[in-house]
Amino acid sequence: MTGAGPAPEFRCGFAALVGRPNVGKSTLLNALVGEKLSIVTPRPQTTRHRILGVCTLPGAQIAFVDTPGLHEKASRALNRAMNRTAAAALADADLAVLVVEALQWTREDELVLKRIVRTARPAIAAANKIDRVRPRARLLPYLAELGARHDFLAIVPLSALKADNVGDLRDTIAAHLPRSPALYPPEELTDRGLAFRIAEMIREKLTLELNQEVPYGIAVEVERLAEEEGQLTVDAAVWVDRPGQKPIVIGARGERLKRVGRSARLALNGMLGRRLHLNLWVKVRQNWADNARALRELGVE
Repeated sequence: MTGAGPAPEFRCGFAALVGRPNVGKSTLLNALVGEKLSIVTPRPQTTRHRILGVCTLPGAQIAFVDTPGLHEKASRALNRAMNRTAAAALADADLAVLVVEALQWTREDELVLKRIVRTARPAIAAANKIDRVRPRARLLPYLAELGARHDFLAIVPLSALKADNVGDLRDTIAAHLPRSPALYPPEELTDRGLAFRIAEMIREKLTLELNQEVPYGIAVEVERLAEEEGQLTVDAAVWVDRPGQKPIVIGARGERLKRVGRSARLALNGMLGRRLHLNLWVKVRQNWADNARALRELGVE
Protein backbone atom coordinates (compact mmCIF):
# COMPACT_ATOMS: atom_id res chain seq x y z
CA MET A 1 0.00 0.00 0.00
CA THR A 2 1.42 3.38 -1.01
CA GLY A 3 1.11 6.21 1.50
CA ALA A 4 0.12 9.72 0.62
CA GLY A 5 3.60 11.00 1.55
CA PRO A 6 4.52 13.74 4.00
CA ALA A 7 2.36 16.84 4.09
CA PRO A 8 4.04 19.95 2.70
CA GLU A 9 5.64 22.05 5.40
CA PHE A 10 3.90 25.21 6.54
CA ARG A 11 5.38 28.50 5.35
CA CYS A 12 5.25 31.84 7.14
CA GLY A 13 6.98 35.18 6.86
CA PHE A 14 6.81 38.91 6.26
CA ALA A 15 6.24 40.44 2.82
CA ALA A 16 6.85 44.20 2.57
CA LEU A 17 4.79 46.07 -0.01
CA VAL A 18 7.14 48.82 -1.19
CA GLY A 19 7.01 51.38 -3.96
CA ARG A 20 6.82 55.05 -4.71
CA PRO A 21 3.79 57.04 -3.54
CA ASN A 22 0.39 56.44 -5.15
CA VAL A 23 1.02 53.14 -6.92
CA GLY A 24 -1.77 51.40 -4.99
CA LYS A 25 0.04 49.64 -2.14
CA SER A 26 -2.73 50.28 0.39
CA THR A 27 -5.47 49.16 -2.00
CA LEU A 28 -3.40 46.05 -2.66
CA LEU A 29 -2.99 45.28 1.05
CA ASN A 30 -6.75 45.55 1.56
CA ALA A 31 -7.39 43.25 -1.41
CA LEU A 32 -4.82 40.70 -0.23
CA VAL A 33 -6.30 40.34 3.27
CA GLY A 34 -9.93 40.87 2.25
CA GLU A 35 -10.60 43.73 4.66
CA LYS A 36 -9.94 47.45 4.75
CA LEU A 37 -6.94 47.85 7.03
CA SER A 38 -5.17 50.69 5.25
CA ILE A 39 -6.87 53.95 4.28
CA VAL A 40 -6.98 54.91 0.61
CA THR A 41 -7.20 58.32 -1.07
CA PRO A 42 -6.07 59.69 -4.45
CA ARG A 43 -3.48 61.81 -2.61
CA PRO A 44 0.14 60.60 -2.69
CA GLN A 45 1.73 59.82 0.69
CA THR A 46 -1.57 59.07 2.42
CA THR A 47 0.02 56.11 4.24
CA ARG A 48 2.22 57.33 7.09
CA HIS A 49 2.60 54.22 9.19
CA ARG A 50 3.64 50.61 8.90
CA ILE A 51 0.37 48.67 8.55
CA LEU A 52 0.40 44.92 9.18
CA GLY A 53 -2.15 42.70 7.46
CA VAL A 54 -2.17 38.97 8.21
CA CYS A 55 -3.51 36.43 5.73
CA THR A 56 -3.72 32.80 6.87
CA LEU A 57 -4.00 30.18 4.12
CA PRO A 58 -4.26 26.37 4.42
CA GLY A 59 -0.49 25.96 4.00
CA ALA A 60 0.93 29.37 4.80
CA GLN A 61 0.58 32.57 6.74
CA ILE A 62 1.66 35.84 5.13
CA ALA A 63 2.27 38.93 7.22
CA PHE A 64 1.90 41.73 4.68
CA VAL A 65 3.41 45.08 5.62
CA ASP A 66 2.02 48.16 3.87
CA THR A 67 4.56 50.98 3.93
CA PRO A 68 4.62 54.71 3.21
CA GLY A 69 5.67 55.50 -0.35
CA LEU A 70 9.42 56.01 -0.62
CA HIS A 71 10.01 59.46 -2.06
CA GLU A 72 12.94 61.72 -2.90
CA LYS A 73 11.74 65.06 -1.58
CA ALA A 74 11.72 64.51 2.17
CA SER A 75 12.23 68.04 3.44
CA ARG A 76 10.00 67.79 6.53
CA ALA A 77 10.52 65.59 9.57
CA LEU A 78 7.24 63.81 8.75
CA ASN A 79 8.46 62.81 5.28
CA ARG A 80 11.83 61.67 6.60
CA ALA A 81 10.07 59.57 9.26
CA MET A 82 7.88 57.98 6.57
CA ASN A 83 10.95 57.08 4.52
CA ARG A 84 12.61 55.54 7.58
CA THR A 85 9.47 53.52 8.34
CA ALA A 86 9.39 52.11 4.80
CA ALA A 87 13.12 51.34 4.80
CA ALA A 88 12.91 49.56 8.17
CA ALA A 89 9.96 47.43 7.02
CA LEU A 90 11.90 46.41 3.93
CA ALA A 91 15.00 45.53 5.96
CA ASP A 92 12.96 43.37 8.36
CA ALA A 93 10.99 41.50 5.67
CA ASP A 94 11.61 38.03 4.31
CA LEU A 95 10.45 39.15 0.89
CA ALA A 96 9.90 42.44 -0.93
CA VAL A 97 6.97 43.10 -3.22
CA LEU A 98 7.84 46.00 -5.52
CA VAL A 99 4.53 47.61 -6.49
CA VAL A 100 4.66 49.65 -9.68
CA GLU A 101 2.02 51.17 -11.94
CA ALA A 102 1.65 49.24 -15.18
CA LEU A 103 3.30 50.93 -18.20
CA GLN A 104 5.18 53.37 -15.97
CA TRP A 105 8.75 53.47 -14.68
CA THR A 106 9.97 56.62 -12.95
CA ARG A 107 13.10 57.82 -11.18
CA GLU A 108 11.41 57.07 -7.85
CA ASP A 109 10.62 53.50 -8.99
CA GLU A 110 14.33 53.11 -9.76
CA LEU A 111 15.31 54.42 -6.32
CA VAL A 112 12.97 51.94 -4.61
CA LEU A 113 14.44 49.08 -6.64
CA LYS A 114 17.95 50.17 -5.62
CA ARG A 115 16.89 49.99 -1.96
CA ILE A 116 15.65 46.44 -2.50
CA VAL A 117 18.95 45.50 -4.15
CA ARG A 118 20.92 46.97 -1.22
CA THR A 119 18.97 44.87 1.29
CA ALA A 120 19.54 41.73 -0.82
CA ARG A 121 15.93 40.73 -0.20
CA PRO A 122 14.31 38.39 -2.74
CA ALA A 123 11.67 40.35 -4.63
CA ILE A 124 8.48 39.91 -6.58
CA ALA A 125 7.24 42.67 -8.89
CA ALA A 126 3.53 43.53 -8.87
CA ALA A 127 2.49 45.58 -11.90
CA ASN A 128 -0.69 47.22 -10.61
CA LYS A 129 -3.57 49.08 -12.29
CA ILE A 130 -3.77 46.81 -15.34
CA ASP A 131 -7.49 47.65 -15.48
CA ARG A 132 -6.38 50.95 -17.05
CA VAL A 133 -4.41 49.27 -19.85
CA ARG A 134 -6.18 48.80 -23.17
CA PRO A 135 -5.50 46.68 -25.10
CA ARG A 136 -3.90 44.27 -22.61
CA ALA A 137 -1.29 43.30 -25.21
CA ARG A 138 0.45 46.59 -24.37
CA LEU A 139 1.52 44.96 -21.10
CA LEU A 140 3.79 42.39 -22.75
CA PRO A 141 6.75 44.63 -23.68
CA TYR A 142 6.44 46.48 -20.36
CA LEU A 143 6.60 43.24 -18.36
CA ALA A 144 9.62 42.15 -20.41
CA GLU A 145 11.37 45.45 -19.64
CA LEU A 146 10.51 45.07 -15.96
CA GLY A 147 12.04 41.60 -15.94
CA ALA A 148 15.23 42.96 -17.47
CA ARG A 149 15.65 45.48 -14.64
CA HIS A 150 16.10 42.90 -11.87
CA ASP A 151 16.13 39.16 -11.23
CA PHE A 152 12.63 39.05 -9.73
CA LEU A 153 11.29 35.77 -8.37
CA ALA A 154 8.14 36.49 -10.37
CA ILE A 155 6.31 39.35 -12.06
CA VAL A 156 2.57 39.46 -11.47
CA PRO A 157 0.33 41.87 -13.44
CA LEU A 158 -2.78 42.71 -11.43
CA SER A 159 -5.47 45.19 -10.52
CA ALA A 160 -5.79 45.71 -6.78
CA LEU A 161 -8.90 47.82 -7.34
CA LYS A 162 -10.69 45.09 -9.31
CA ALA A 163 -9.09 42.20 -7.35
CA ASP A 164 -7.81 40.84 -10.67
CA ASN A 165 -4.88 38.39 -10.22
CA VAL A 166 -4.56 39.31 -6.53
CA GLY A 167 -4.93 35.64 -5.59
CA ASP A 168 -2.07 34.76 -7.96
CA LEU A 169 0.19 37.25 -6.19
CA ARG A 170 -0.82 35.90 -2.78
CA ASP A 171 -0.05 32.30 -3.82
CA THR A 172 3.27 33.32 -5.39
CA ILE A 173 4.36 35.11 -2.22
CA ALA A 174 3.34 32.15 -0.04
CA ALA A 175 5.40 29.74 -2.15
CA HIS A 176 8.57 31.78 -1.57
CA LEU A 177 8.29 32.30 2.19
CA PRO A 178 10.54 30.38 4.60
CA ARG A 179 9.31 27.19 6.22
CA SER A 180 8.03 28.22 9.61
CA PRO A 181 5.03 27.77 11.91
CA ALA A 182 2.42 30.53 11.97
CA LEU A 183 3.34 33.65 13.92
CA TYR A 184 -0.22 34.89 14.53
CA PRO A 185 -3.53 33.27 15.50
CA PRO A 186 -5.53 32.49 12.33
CA GLU A 187 -8.28 34.95 13.29
CA GLU A 188 -5.87 37.87 13.72
CA LEU A 189 -5.82 40.32 10.81
CA THR A 190 -3.66 43.15 12.13
CA ASP A 191 -1.64 44.31 15.10
CA ARG A 192 -3.21 47.77 15.01
CA GLY A 193 -5.66 48.60 17.78
CA LEU A 194 -9.11 50.14 17.60
CA ALA A 195 -8.03 53.72 18.37
CA PHE A 196 -5.50 53.68 15.53
CA ARG A 197 -8.00 52.34 13.00
CA ILE A 198 -10.62 54.91 14.03
CA ALA A 199 -8.10 57.76 13.75
CA GLU A 200 -7.01 56.58 10.31
CA MET A 201 -10.60 56.37 9.05
CA ILE A 202 -11.24 59.94 10.20
CA ARG A 203 -8.03 61.07 8.48
CA GLU A 204 -9.14 59.39 5.26
CA LYS A 205 -12.44 61.29 5.26
CA LEU A 206 -10.65 64.56 6.06
CA THR A 207 -8.22 64.04 3.19
CA LEU A 208 -11.03 63.30 0.74
CA GLU A 209 -13.04 66.32 1.90
CA LEU A 210 -10.18 68.81 1.97
CA ASN A 211 -8.52 67.68 -1.26
CA GLN A 212 -5.65 70.15 -1.89
CA GLU A 213 -6.59 72.79 0.68
CA VAL A 214 -4.54 71.58 3.64
CA PRO A 215 -1.59 69.68 2.17
CA TYR A 216 -0.34 67.06 4.60
CA GLY A 217 -0.78 69.36 7.60
CA ILE A 218 -3.38 67.18 9.33
CA ALA A 219 -3.10 64.44 11.93
CA VAL A 220 -5.84 62.73 13.94
CA GLU A 221 -5.56 61.52 17.51
CA VAL A 222 -8.24 59.60 19.41
CA GLU A 223 -8.25 61.15 22.87
CA ARG A 224 -11.02 59.07 24.44
CA LEU A 225 -12.87 55.82 23.79
CA ALA A 226 -15.70 55.06 26.17
CA GLU A 227 -18.75 52.83 26.43
CA GLU A 228 -21.66 55.07 27.36
CA GLU A 229 -25.24 53.80 27.61
CA GLY A 230 -24.51 50.87 25.30
CA GLN A 231 -22.86 53.06 22.67
CA LEU A 232 -19.21 53.63 21.86
CA THR A 233 -18.26 57.30 22.21
CA VAL A 234 -15.15 58.58 20.44
CA ASP A 235 -13.52 61.93 21.13
CA ALA A 236 -10.92 62.75 18.49
CA ALA A 237 -8.63 65.72 17.91
CA VAL A 238 -7.86 66.90 14.39
CA TRP A 239 -4.43 68.52 14.57
CA VAL A 240 -3.40 71.22 12.10
CA ASP A 241 0.04 72.79 12.00
CA ARG A 242 -0.92 76.44 11.38
CA PRO A 243 -3.68 78.62 12.90
CA GLY A 244 -4.91 79.59 9.43
CA GLN A 245 -5.76 75.98 8.65
CA LYS A 246 -8.27 75.64 11.48
CA PRO A 247 -11.13 77.61 9.84
CA ILE A 248 -10.49 75.77 6.56
CA VAL A 249 -11.03 72.41 8.24
CA ILE A 250 -14.09 73.58 10.20
CA GLY A 251 -15.71 75.32 7.22
CA ALA A 252 -18.46 77.94 7.15
CA ARG A 253 -20.74 77.48 10.19
CA GLY A 254 -18.92 74.22 10.90
CA GLU A 255 -20.47 72.51 7.87
CA ARG A 256 -17.27 70.98 6.54
CA LEU A 257 -16.34 69.34 9.84
CA LYS A 258 -19.92 68.08 10.18
CA ARG A 259 -19.68 66.42 6.74
CA VAL A 260 -16.42 64.77 7.71
CA GLY A 261 -17.95 63.57 10.97
CA ARG A 262 -21.00 62.09 9.22
CA SER A 263 -18.89 60.34 6.60
CA ALA A 264 -16.43 58.96 9.17
CA ARG A 265 -19.22 57.82 11.48
CA LEU A 266 -20.99 55.88 8.72
CA ALA A 267 -17.73 54.22 7.66
CA LEU A 268 -16.87 53.34 11.24
CA ASN A 269 -20.36 51.95 11.89
CA GLY A 270 -19.78 49.60 8.96
CA MET A 271 -16.26 48.68 10.03
CA LEU A 272 -17.21 47.96 13.63
CA GLY A 273 -20.67 46.54 13.01
CA ARG A 274 -22.16 48.87 15.60
CA ARG A 275 -23.20 52.48 16.06
CA LEU A 276 -20.90 55.02 17.63
CA HIS A 277 -21.01 58.65 18.67
CA LEU A 278 -18.16 60.72 17.24
CA ASN A 279 -16.99 64.09 18.56
CA LEU A 280 -14.38 66.01 16.56
CA TRP A 281 -12.36 69.04 17.65
CA VAL A 282 -9.85 70.93 15.53
CA LYS A 283 -6.70 71.97 17.40
CA VAL A 284 -3.50 73.74 16.43
CA ARG A 285 -0.06 72.29 17.13
CA GLN A 286 2.35 74.63 15.43
CA ASN A 287 4.60 72.86 12.89
CA TRP A 288 3.86 69.39 14.28
CA ALA A 289 5.00 67.78 11.01
CA ASP A 290 8.52 69.15 11.59
CA ASN A 291 8.67 68.27 15.29
CA ALA A 292 10.22 64.90 16.17
CA ARG A 293 8.58 64.81 19.60
CA ALA A 294 5.13 65.54 18.14
CA LEU A 295 5.62 62.80 15.55
CA ARG A 296 6.45 60.28 18.27
CA GLU A 297 3.42 61.33 20.32
CA LEU A 298 1.19 60.95 17.26
CA GLY A 299 2.63 57.51 16.58
CA VAL A 300 4.26 58.34 13.26
CA GLU A 301 7.61 57.06 14.56
